[in-house]
Amino acid sequence: MGPHPAVADVRRAVRDALADLSPGDLVLAACSGGADSLALAAALAFVAPRANIRAGLLTVDHQLQEGSKDRAVKVAETAKAWGLDPVEVLTVRVGTAGGPEAAARDARYQALAEAADRWGAAAVLLAHTRDDQAETVLLGLARGSGPRSLSGMARRAGRYRRPFLHLGRDSTESACEALGLDVWDDPHNADTRYTRVKVRRRVLPVLEKELGPGVAQALARTAELARDDSDALDEWASKVFDDCALSDIGAVVTLAVPALEGLPSAVRRRVLRRAAIAAGAPSGALSAGHVMAAERLITAWRGQGRADLPGGVGVVRRYGTLVFAPAPENQA
Repeated sequence: MGPHPAVADVRRAVRDALADLSPGDLVLAACSGGADSLALAAALAFVAPRANIRAGLLTVDHQLQEGSKDRAVKVAETAKAWGLDPVEVLTVRVGTAGGPEAAARDARYQALAEAADRWGAAAVLLAHTRDDQAETVLLGLARGSGPRSLSGMARRAGRYRRPFLHLGRDSTESACEALGLDVWDDPHNADTRYTRVKVRRRVLPVLEKELGPGVAQALARTAELARDDSDALDEWASKVFDDCALSDIGAVVTLAVPALEGLPSAVRRRVLRRAAIAAGAPSGALSAGHVMAAERLITAWRGQGRADLPGGVGVVRRYGTLVFAPAPENQA
């Protein structure tokens, strides 16, 4: 008799995610102790020796809750009992930039990246599910962030891999139950002060009730389609940038206006965004409004002056070129 269907699903997902790795490669699972990441770690512990790869685990102590250290130690002990090696507890200090959710995420990813470098990992597995993807798409819609935000989380991004993006949270919970795993319920997942929790506990249930089941699957499918489109537009914009960049010296980027005038806005704005970032504008602070202000120097040119961008960067039009550069007082 084979394993429970949910157990088989999570193991298959992990096996498929690791299919391109070489024998002896090290894979690390990021595990909080919740159902999603515990199912991920258990599946990796099962799959890795059969695929002739090494497997370990990282768990992050954000120090935001009483008992967080004990929880992290328990996760580490469970991983060691499964034969995972190396196993490491990463203790981080969460800042305040961008709000509590963003600050915790930034601290966590920095710690994971440093640990992956330290251990020489070929891949780090993250346990985001189809439900997480649906929440990400809804948050992107609410913020008006554009198609790149609507494309949600990538199955692969550098060394990070998300094997469960096609599986619902019910699959990971069922797998943990079938395996008899002691799942940790993060109190933050019930705290509706957090925007993502509001989407999870209030918005998605209403959509499912009013529109019928399958909303999460549809949103996740939308993310996949939007990512394909965004990737294609990004590739087009990259080629245009290479063709029309007249100079890229230090923090000064110059673009030829005629090469940009006939482009679709979706491509042109990507080129302008890339130029702004190359000139020193922080990507996280560069909004659609900033990029549109730069675009008006092409599409609505009436001799207007400098358009200000984040980070002290500005863009001006001179003799058929756009010049992106820091303000004089910001230039070294």
